[in-house]
Amino acid sequence: MARIDINQNIKINEIKGEEIVKICPFNAIEYKNGKLDINSACKMCKICAKQKPEIFTFIEEEQTEIDKSLWNGVVVYVEHTCGNVHPVTLELLGKARELADKIGHEVLCLFAGYNIKEAAEELLHFGADKVFVYDNKELEDYRIEPYAAVFEDFINNNSPSVVLVGGTTVGRSLAPRVAARFSTGLTADCTSLEIEENTDLIQIRPAFGGNIMAKIKTPNNRPQFATVRYKIFSAIDRAEEAKGHIVCCDIPVELLASGISILDRKEKPKAKYIEDADVLVVAGNGVKKEEDLAMIKELADKLGGMVASTRPLIEAGWTDPKSQIGLSGRTVKPKLIITCGVSGSVQFIAGMKGSEQIIAINTDPKAPIFNVANYSVIGDIYEIVPQLIEKINAMDKVSVLGGGIACQTS
Repeated sequence: MARIDINQNIKINEIKGEEIVKICPFNAIEYKNGKLDINSACKMCKICAKQKPEIFTFIEEEQTEIDKSLWNGVVVYVEHTCGNVHPVTLELLGKARELADKIGHEVLCLFAGYNIKEAAEELLHFGADKVFVYDNKELEDYRIEPYAAVFEDFINNNSPSVVLVGGTTVGRSLAPRVAARFSTGLTADCTSLEIEENTDLIQIRPAFGGNIMAKIKTPNNRPQFATVRYKIFSAIDRAEEAKGHIVCCDIPVELLASGISILDRKEKPKAKYIEDADVLVVAGNGVKKEEDLAMIKELADKLGGMVASTRPLIEAGWTDPKSQIGLSGRTVKPKLIITCGVSGSVQFIAGMKGSEQIIAINTDPKAPIFNVANYSVIGDIYEIVPQLIEKINAMDKVSVLGGGIACQTS
């Protein structure tokens, strides 16, 4: 690891020691008993080494170059419930196909569970070249220890270059655990993925509160892990002909041991989430009072849609956290989305920019939301939304077709 060394041969009195301590903006330098020390708050910014090179020396980490040609394949972890594949898997397969074609690699699937061979064969219709199946009774229910062991066994035997995992509850628990076992990098909640010809994966996601889009690479470690949320990429279309083949894998049963026992399994009542809606009407900061959400809901109801919201309304306690759009909320891809008083932060736009048709209403003509909107309405939502409702009331029928609104009047 990179580190900062301190030349302790230089004698430093208390006055000079206190001056040196003030150099660090992170309070990482300490002066005790006539000696300087660096604590865990150090960010390796190297300010101390630049200002006091006679005392502080930055020691670069020695990088060992790996043979990238030994790591082949773009892997998609198949998330499922009792063999029912999560839609995020099909989205990741589409992106995996794109990445793999660019570098001449195969698309691989890792599928672990019990009685899943039939479901595994279906994945061959979605662009997978090989589906590696671990079918064991011990894998019937998801438990972190055996599933991590399967993941580790798969990587040890196949040496994939890239591993893509859905940014779900399961994926967020499993991916970092496996990445840590291989001392490699993991970028969570990527909004875009690219790849270089040397197989370095460029993982793109907002950073520093959404003020910048960071491009992250793992050039000296393999495999390269990334998690991606549901609805970020488009799902790959099902092909009539199945291509590729199934690879049945064995793993010692003792590796599937777990300290967790499943006592009972209950199906969670199905709830309609904003990710599933074809039409969304989004309430933003332009909504002045909680009672005013009624007009947003009325517009959504008239269009057969659902109400979504931005983070400030969640924090105010006006809306359900499950209705939040953005990187700290949910990612959506409706046929139609109408934003009401939403300025359009980077985090929010990242969560809805894949929508087919975007109508934005805002009083600020320079609002960032207008940069992604198909139709921009500069005006007050308190004037425009009631007029929309009035127009819709005058129509016999409203439906959403291909991302647009089809209206029938009397």
